[in-house]
Amino acid sequence: MKLFYLTFKSIRQRKASAALTALTVALSVFLLLGVERVRTDARLGFSSTVSGTDLLVGARSGPVTLLLYAVFHVGEATNNITWKSYEDIRAMPEVAWTVPLSLGDSHRGFRVTGTTTDFFVHYHYGKGNALVFADGKPFSDLYDAVIGAEVARRLHYKVGDTIVLAHGVGGTDLAMHADKPFRISGVMAATGTPVDATIAVSLQAIEAIHLDWHSGIRLPGTETTADQARHEDLTPKAITAALIGLRSRLSAFAVQQAINEYPQEPLLSVLPGVALGELWHLLGAAENALRAVSAMVLLVGMSGMLTALLGTLGERRREMAILRAVGASTGTVFALLVMESMLLTVLGMVAGVALLTSVTVVAHDYLLAHAGLVIDGAPVPGEWLLLAVVLAVGSLAGCIPGWVAYRRSLADGLQVRI
Repeated sequence: MKLFYLTFKSIRQRKASAALTALTVALSVFLLLGVERVRTDARLGFSSTVSGTDLLVGARSGPVTLLLYAVFHVGEATNNITWKSYEDIRAMPEVAWTVPLSLGDSHRGFRVTGTTTDFFVHYHYGKGNALVFADGKPFSDLYDAVIGAEVARRLHYKVGDTIVLAHGVGGTDLAMHADKPFRISGVMAATGTPVDATIAVSLQAIEAIHLDWHSGIRLPGTETTADQARHEDLTPKAITAALIGLRSRLSAFAVQQAINEYPQEPLLSVLPGVALGELWHLLGAAENALRAVSAMVLLVGMSGMLTALLGTLGERRREMAILRAVGASTGTVFALLVMESMLLTVLGMVAGVALLTSVTVVAHDYLLAHAGLVIDGAPVPGEWLLLAVVLAVGSLAGCIPGWVAYRRSLADGLQVRI
């Protein structure tokens, strides 16, 4: 108890340097835990991009390939699924709901997804979060479109604006569906998923804008106006992929096998969680890089504290000598500096955690809208271990100035310098 009192009095005598040292530790803890939260929450957000969906179905390719183009809108589908095959899957007794996805068009660099209003009901992300509209409502008219939060933010769109879709992802003037413009009926709230960069329209709308097209080429002399398209048969001929929800997850493997062995055409059915795990494994280098950054942040912070403690030893030689003169042992001098290092580390840890919590709460919406990151204010499981490591390293850092003071406290400190 007396040692703690001496440590506290010593820190009070050097308020400025102690505060700067604690600030160094606080910033290190803030960065260390911040990187850890970004790494952990990014992994959780990535693995829960699609939650509540039991199966993802597309043309036969590879699980990661299917996941990339159907969910993350990266790359192109190798083939499509015929509408009859989709209806056969939907008619399976184990299937509770389905959401068809038709991809291939774009608008100013953002992908267009043809789907049904069931998409807004059954698509969930994160911990079962449903899609929410920041403004407007789902599409109801043939030429209605719903845009994601990133589309609205970057292109400054709002409900009621008119947009023109482009054939394919190139967006050239020759591939524009300018004769059939769309009206924005709704803007979805930010989710931190690829939905934010998506423009959703109905499957019938996808068929309508392609009535004059065949194999990616506009047919000359067969122009169909927007009004005429309303009276055409707009039943989809094919879709790109489908999200499947089952009545019981116990039947997932049986349904998956039935779809993979579908005799009419080659199909692939994957469990989204498994495919996401495979994809994250391929991106494991990014996670290792963040871990390396965390280690360097801790090293820099503790080096700063060690430098500050060693820098004050020259000023404290007489203090150490006086302590020895009044009966303090060399072990007490050593323990005093170690405890001082521990106390500054604890103060820095508390301040760093408080700063991180404040920043994550205040910047939550901004990070979600601008970076697609959902950073939770609550501590992640690995944080307590990291804080224990910080405390241990801080204590070890105090051993170096403690050893120096132990060696020279009496003989060196009582010397008179003229």
